[in-house]
Amino acid sequence: MDALKQGADALFILLGGIMVLAMHAGFAFLELGTVRKKNQVNALVKILVDFSVSTVVYFLVGYGVAYGTHFFIGAEQLAQQNGYELVKFFFLLTFAAAIPAIISGGIAERAKFWPQLMATAVVVGLIYPFFEGVIWNGNFGFQSWLEAQFGASFHDFAGSVVVHGVGGWIALPAVMLLGARYNRYRKDGSLSAHPPSSIPFLALGAWILCVGWFGFNVMSAQRLENISGLVAVNSLMAMVGGTLAALIAGKNDPGFVHNGPLAGLVAVCAGSDIMHPLGALAVGMVAGGLFVWLFTRVQNSWKIDDVLGVWPLHGLCGTWGGIAAGIFGSEAFGGLGGVSFISQLIGTAAGVLWALVGGFLVYGILRATLGLRLSPEEEYDGADLSIHQISATPERETTW
Repeated sequence: MDALKQGADALFILLGGIMVLAMHAGFAFLELGTVRKKNQVNALVKILVDFSVSTVVYFLVGYGVAYGTHFFIGAEQLAQQNGYELVKFFFLLTFAAAIPAIISGGIAERAKFWPQLMATAVVVGLIYPFFEGVIWNGNFGFQSWLEAQFGASFHDFAGSVVVHGVGGWIALPAVMLLGARYNRYRKDGSLSAHPPSSIPFLALGAWILCVGWFGFNVMSAQRLENISGLVAVNSLMAMVGGTLAALIAGKNDPGFVHNGPLAGLVAVCAGSDIMHPLGALAVGMVAGGLFVWLFTRVQNSWKIDDVLGVWPLHGLCGTWGGIAAGIFGSEAFGGLGGVSFISQLIGTAAGVLWALVGGFLVYGILRATLGLRLSPEEEYDGADLSIHQISATPERETTW
């Protein structure tokens, strides 16, 4: 029976890792559909290569930083308990690799390729796992202090703050240091339209992300005995709440409609295991409306050229999710309780501050040394031709 349980746990978390791995295809197609045609190939290549770099760095460094363990032992030891620790690494890697995938959408269309890969290595190897370990492994006594002071530690079940908030807030300095795309904001202050290249691909990316997100949230239980149908239904309710709110606030704009469910899912991650489904619906609706309002302000009023709106979507909706867990997770709002609103505020603020400092350091140093941005000529030609020497739809005819 013990062997059966170990095998079931290993299979459970492995399936979760595979589902979250599939989400990276969603990141790729969401970016592909949002950027202009001359940058589509670059979007696809970046996500795959970022994931590959993340895997090596997280295996060698990041997982040890977060959890104090390493894999520099024999394969016989690694295979114990059906290799559960290895597939747990695989599952948590897919979370870590989401950070550069998030950043990629913000800096699209004008970022150099190799400096971004270097940033990925530092972020996944050091910046992200440090905060991951503090929250999910109890490193440095931060969680113990919150529990002693306010009655509960910081609750982030599936990473509204640890993953999405940190990714979105690291992306903000990257976007600001990189600067806006050429001619995005004209000299007279008006906004130049840069419409998405493919709404179908954008929608496909959103759907892949939505499906994979149930692995992201439900499998965060990490063992079969801890699985909760409440997490699944709360994720569903937040997803549809975000969709409907974005539909209304975005006036039927398809870009907003397909990002709305993602906003809801980002926000519900933290408290998906303790909220009532109606509370999750409310959290998702707030997130969907918040994304539409903030994306418009960021692009039009604040003139921050965040191509996919990753700071509003992941950074700010993730921040809302961390705080919302302290509201809708409480018994007063129909939740299971066991959370402290003050702890949620402090934990969320800590994640935001750490991500901002890390983002400015990493991208600031790269900007001062290697440079972050393509030349004006390269940006005009597009990242596909400038970096990869091929377009998404090469029109080459053989003549005889």
